[in-house]
Amino acid sequence: MTCGIRMHRRTALSSLLALGAAGAGFGPAAAQGGKSALNLAMVAEPPTLDIQSTPADLVCIIMQHVYEPLFTFDAKAALVPMLAEAMPKISADGKLYTITLRKGVMLHSGRELNADDVVASLKRWMDVSPRGKSVAVQVADLAAKGPLTVDITLKNAYAPLLSQLAMASGMAAIMAKESLAQPLREYVGTGPYKFKERKPDQYVLLTRFDGYAARKEAASGYGGKRVAAVEELRFVPVPNANTRVEGALAGQFHYADLLPIEALPRLEKAGGKVVPIMTPSFGFPYLVFNTKEGSLAHQPVRKAVQTALGEGEMLAAGFGDTRFFVAEGNHFPKGTPFYSTAGITAYNERDAKKAKSQAEQAGYKGEPVRILTSRQYDFHYNMALIMAEQLKRAGFKAELNVVEWATLLQRRADPKLWDIYITHSGLFPEPMLSPPQLGDGAPGWWNSPAKQEALAALNQEPNPAKRGALWGRVQQVVYDEVPYIQVGKFASLSARAPALQGYTPYTYPFFWNTSLKS
Repeated sequence: MTCGIRMHRRTALSSLLALGAAGAGFGPAAAQGGKSALNLAMVAEPPTLDIQSTPADLVCIIMQHVYEPLFTFDAKAALVPMLAEAMPKISADGKLYTITLRKGVMLHSGRELNADDVVASLKRWMDVSPRGKSVAVQVADLAAKGPLTVDITLKNAYAPLLSQLAMASGMAAIMAKESLAQPLREYVGTGPYKFKERKPDQYVLLTRFDGYAARKEAASGYGGKRVAAVEELRFVPVPNANTRVEGALAGQFHYADLLPIEALPRLEKAGGKVVPIMTPSFGFPYLVFNTKEGSLAHQPVRKAVQTALGEGEMLAAGFGDTRFFVAEGNHFPKGTPFYSTAGITAYNERDAKKAKSQAEQAGYKGEPVRILTSRQYDFHYNMALIMAEQLKRAGFKAELNVVEWATLLQRRADPKLWDIYITHSGLFPEPMLSPPQLGDGAPGWWNSPAKQEALAALNQEPNPAKRGALWGRVQQVVYDEVPYIQVGKFASLSARAPALQGYTPYTYPFFWNTSLKS
C-alpha cells in the first residue's frame, strides 16, 4: 500500500551522496553539527506528507512521528488513549462519545492543543480521508464542549469508531487548526518529532520536538511514553530493493525497510554487520476486483476467477521461504476474536476446468481481464505473473499492466482502466480497518444489499463477544460476491544496524524510543 515514485539505482545512490553532503553521514551518530541522526531506507518517495489524505503505508511510517491520534493500539492491540486523557465516556445507547483531552499538550507551533484543533482536524479527516469518509456517514454531530472536551454524536451505534480514530494509516491525525488547508502546506502536529525539510527523491528530515508532552504510562506498542532519543530522523527513498540490501550491509542505513526474502541468507551471514528483522503477521496481500465496469463487473464471472486462482502458488511465488507466508482463507488468524472459516471452501481451488465452465455459463466471451500491478513490491509483481498464468489456463484473456506505483494509485480511481489490482494491508485487530473495500466508495466500488446488511449487524453490535460471529457473515458475503480476494498472510523482512537500539518490529515501523549506541 505504500506509495511512491520509482527511482533507478543511480538516483538512489545519488540521494545517499546528497545526504552525506548535507552532513548526515552514515556512521552510528554522524550528523550535521554533531547531532545524532538515523538514516532510514524506505521503499519509495512519499507522494504526499498529508497523513490524513492517503492510506499509503509510507506516508504513515514517516508522518506518525509528527502527528498523533486521540487513541492508539498497545502491544496487545488493545485501544489506549494518546492525545485523549483517558478512554471516552460512551452513552448507554452507544451514540454519544465524550472525549477529554490531556492538559499541556503542545503543538509544534508553540501553543497548547485544544478542542477546537481536534474538531477542525476530525472534520478535515472526514472530508479528505477514505476512512474518514466512511466514518462521516455515521456522525450526526461533532463539537467542542469546552477547551479540552469534544463530543461525537452518532446516528446509530458504531462499534468500530475508536479503532477508526486510532488507526495509524490514513490517520485521524490531530493538527493545529490554523495549519489546515487542502492541500496541506504546513505540518504542525504534537508528535515527538517535527517536520524540518523535504528534498524530493533525497530525503524527508524530521527533528526532535523539545516541547513534546509524553504520556506517563510505560511504552507498549504504539501507546504509552514516547521519547525522541535520537535528534534527527532522515527517511531516504531507495526504491531498488537490492540497493536497500547493499546499503544495509555496507552500514549506510540504520534501518532498511521491506527487503526481499531471498536476501535473508546474506543478512544472516554478514558477520554481525547487520541485524535481520522478521515482522510476523505483518499483513495480507489482496486482489481488488472492479465491480463497477469491465469484464469482472458481473459477479458470476468473478466467481469463475476465484475458482481459477491458486493462492498458495501465488504466495510461494511472492515470498518463496515458507517461514514468511501462510496460505489460509480465513481473514483473521486462528485464536483471534474474528477468526472464521465461513466461505473458505472457495479459497485456493486452482481448478481451471471448473473455472472455464463457470465463466462460459456466466457469459464470459474472451474480454480482457486487465491486471494492474507494479514492481514497487517484488511480491506484488511475482504474484501477478502467476495469477495471469492461472487465469489463462482457465480460458481468460489476462493482460498484465505493469506501471509505477504512483501511476497505479491514479489509475485505480478510474473504473475504465482496470479489472484487478494487487495491493496489501497490515493485519489489524478491527475488521473495518482494512481493506477499505469494506467501507463505501473505495476503488472496486463494491456495494450490495448483502454487504450493507452484514456490515450493519457487525458495526451496530457493541458486544465484542458477539461481533466475532457477525464477522463470519461478512466473510461469507465476501466469498460469495468476490469484491476482493485475501491471498494469505505474510511476514516482512527488514534490517537494522547493530548500533540501533530499542527497535521493536511493528506493521508501521517507528523510531521514537530508539537510540544509537556509540
